[in-house]
Amino acid sequence: MALHFTESEFTARRERLIARMAADKLDALLLFAQESMYWLTGYDSFGYCFFQTLVVKADGSMTLLTRSPDLRQAKHTSTIENITVWVDRVNADPTVDLRNLLSDLDLLGAKIGIEYDTHGMTGRVARLLDNQLTNFAEISDASYLISDLRLIKSQAEIARVVEAARLADEAFDAALPLIGPDADESAILAALQSSILAGGGDYAANEFVIGSGPDALLCRYKSGRRRLSANDQLTLEWAGVSAHYHAPMLRTILIGDVTARHRELYAAAVEGMKAIEQVLRPGHAFGDLFDAHARTMDDRGLTRHRFNACGYSVGARFSPSWMEHQMFHAGNTQEIQPDMTLFVHVIIMDSDREAAMTLGQTYLTTETAPRALSRHPLDLIAV
Repeated sequence: MALHFTESEFTARRERLIARMAADKLDALLLFAQESMYWLTGYDSFGYCFFQTLVVKADGSMTLLTRSPDLRQAKHTSTIENITVWVDRVNADPTVDLRNLLSDLDLLGAKIGIEYDTHGMTGRVARLLDNQLTNFAEISDASYLISDLRLIKSQAEIARVVEAARLADEAFDAALPLIGPDADESAILAALQSSILAGGGDYAANEFVIGSGPDALLCRYKSGRRRLSANDQLTLEWAGVSAHYHAPMLRTILIGDVTARHRELYAAAVEGMKAIEQVLRPGHAFGDLFDAHARTMDDRGLTRHRFNACGYSVGARFSPSWMEHQMFHAGNTQEIQPDMTLFVHVIIMDSDREAAMTLGQTYLTTETAPRALSRHPLDLIAV
């Protein structure tokens, strides 16, 4: 088997899950999030774009229901021993196969939690699933059960995020010398991605963001490349990835003459990062991080130009996004605890003057002050 963690690590994760299921009085859990299956068993695939689910019973026994292409994938990459294949055919309804499997597992009338809020669960699948199980068992939404367990990282997981952060730093080292007047965005993007893959890392769960000129104000990847002007701005968001564990970074680099507005936005961004760092420790909640960010931006008259979130938890994720569900926005009461890996960002987009400024890096929380996992300082970068 090709596993990235030890048997004892997977045993500890399974025991944590069993304890949580007992506390929630669940007889079984249906996992549809690929990262949940990966965290629990090591199962590594993109087959979640089709119907598949991992059934976990209260005693910790597991059965995977999947398609034939992922049978060998599961055997090779996971600790799962029981695998059932549903057959592709015209008008196939794999939720019928699932209901039959649950019956065979003696779960008729049981209390079953389901991961609904995941990219591995389409609306069509949810409707079919509810149709099959509503009169079969007592079902409930357990979308965040494993996601919440994954917020606190083990030492083995932390080692993966630290390695991912090293890869992110090296990718930036590879890209920086290429940035300047007439530089090709394609070459810069290729350097970022190539460095991570050459360093033994993985593809990220979503595309890297690259944009210059007016596109520097965009926070999503889009197709199309351009060459940098003599005076320009370039926003990059990328992540080092090790065994699917992510460590994102975010920067806006200035080319040529640095405008007074850019200097003003940078001063606000670095002040915002420092303000967040002061509350990025136990005794505070995720919502407090956003409040610190918002106060800094609002005090500088940047309310219209800031975002309504300033980061999120990161870890092992699969496409289409490396973001975990716990974001830093107003009112989030999730408590900060040691051994969380959190991506903090300040994004300021002044559309009126077409000026962008961003800063972002991944932190490891401790008993006291957070540890920045990047060796790159939060300095203004101008070339």
